Amino acid sequence: MRGTRAALRYAKATLDLAKEKNIAEDINNDMLLIASTISENKDLDLMLKSPIIKSESKKEALNKIFESKVNAISLRLINLLIENKRLELLQDVTKEYNILFDQLKGVEVAQVTTAIPLTKELEEKILTKVKSIVGKEISLNNIVDPSITGGFILRVGDKQLDSSVSGMLNTMLEKFEDNHSISK
Repeated sequence: MRGTRAALRYAKATLDLAKEKNIAEDINNDMLLIASTISENKDLDLMLKSPIIKSESKKEALNKIFESKVNAISLRLINLLIENKRLELLQDVTKEYNILFDQLKGVEVAQVTTAIPLTKELEEKILTKVKSIVGKEISLNNIVDPSITGGFILRVGDKQLDSSVSGMLNTMLEKFEDNHSISK
């Protein structure tokens, strides 16, 4: 929880600076690029999480990877996280920035939890369906949680639809326990 609050503070500060310089959308694209680069490259992800690898090596690697691809503000954010020994927050900061940017643009964020990552095709189908129900622009955030076994949990605002296998099993178990306690 503390990490999430800290990530939110870094994201807010970055968004404020980006708005001041009129480049909030550019920084949002940088955050998307940084998040996808790290999540798609397991070696990079492991290197960044390794307590054995020195911060200076991580900084050097990240600067080489992103130097020509992202804005100076995004690079400064990465370097600030390294200097403050908070690099583990980088992925969370990118997500929080994206959420804050979507809110700034009036886009509702839908969170879908699945046992495996969504395909682009399925993501588009979900987006289309949720947009038609909500009646607003929607941004989809996919969280992978293998413990739900299958199906999905969709959350938009304060509404949640649980169609996960684990959710259905829990519902069945509750009904069984209720019926079992009545028959005693």
